[in-house]
Amino acid sequence: MPIHTSPDRIAAPARPSSSPRVAIVTGGSRGIGRRTVGRLAADGYAVAVGYAADRDEAEAAVKEAVTAGGRAIAVRADVADEHAVAALFDAAEAEFGGVDVVVHAAGRAHMAPIAELDLAVLDDLHRTNIRGTFVVVQQAARRVRPGGAIVTFSTSVVGLAFPDYGAYSASKGAVEALTLILARELRGRDVTANAVAPGPTATDGFLDGKDEETLTRLAARPPLERLGTPADIAEVVAFLASPAGHWINGQVVRANGGII
Repeated sequence: MPIHTSPDRIAAPARPSSSPRVAIVTGGSRGIGRRTVGRLAADGYAVAVGYAADRDEAEAAVKEAVTAGGRAIAVRADVADEHAVAALFDAAEAEFGGVDVVVHAAGRAHMAPIAELDLAVLDDLHRTNIRGTFVVVQQAARRVRPGGAIVTFSTSVVGLAFPDYGAYSASKGAVEALTLILARELRGRDVTANAVAPGPTATDGFLDGKDEETLTRLAARPPLERLGTPADIAEVVAFLASPAGHWINGQVVRANGGII
């Protein structure tokens, strides 16, 4: 089935008359976000895939969603740009009729000792992870329909306090605080807000630059004695997004295999 493209947006086949639940997934062209796109599509969602730069990977995510049985479009959006994010939500509403679920998986990581971190890197991290989260959930708070869900991403390192993760953990601690306050501000809307905090998860970004000894050590820390996978995390997100997970609200779910 052909995928029609335009300069900033990739569209899947036209929707039928029925109206499925609709999800927006930022960071949906790679890693956990991409696996979440496919998982939600398999549940019958129509998905708007937000991506930052890699058009080819976004197109591949759309194709995978269609293969899984869903419908999808991809829209390029810098999550820290309020105008681009508003346009992403506009595109989802125009194509699918509304928004029920927002999964904000876009983020940036950088490891360095606090004493050595370039402050320009800190600014970039905070722009994507803090401002970007705020911009996305601000639109979500305005637009998600009753019965819907907002899912952000933190990290289990906020609690584990690994060395070299100071700047990244600080940015994700802000995500947790923002998400829990959002859940309370949504009182009366019938919309949930939760954060998922993965532990070490075998994405390309996580594996890059780590030697075998480091990976073996990290895999041994959870009682389940392995690294997490993007599929593990996507299952948690799918539950929180579903009606079955709707009683979970205002929580940080540490999806890490029991690592302490």
